[in-house]
Amino acid sequence: MLHVIATVTLLPGQRDAWLAAFDRVRPAVLAEDGCDAYEATAEEPGVLGAQSPLPPDTVVIVERWRDAAALRAHSTAPHMAAYRAAVKPLVKGVAIHVLRPL
Repeated sequence: MLHVIATVTLLPGQRDAWLAAFDRVRPAVLAEDGCDAYEATAEEPGVLGAQSPLPPDTVVIVERWRDAAALRAHSTAPHMAAYRAAVKPLVKGVAIHVLRPL
């Protein structure tokens, strides 16, 4: 199993537009073979004292995939190409981390 944490920094004021595009692609992603989880999250500030705040206009996509082959197929899926094109004008930057359980 692989976990993906994708930190997306949006241009100011673009969160609602980005979330609408994410919500449109999410059902197709969840239907992909090997996808166990795919959700957009936002920071819940002040829950823990050790929490490091995220920059403004940041969302985090939390994903779980059966294996590397499923994740690679996801990255080249036509609906993901369309999604990336749709959100490109809304996004300042993306950092992706692929993690495996120990």
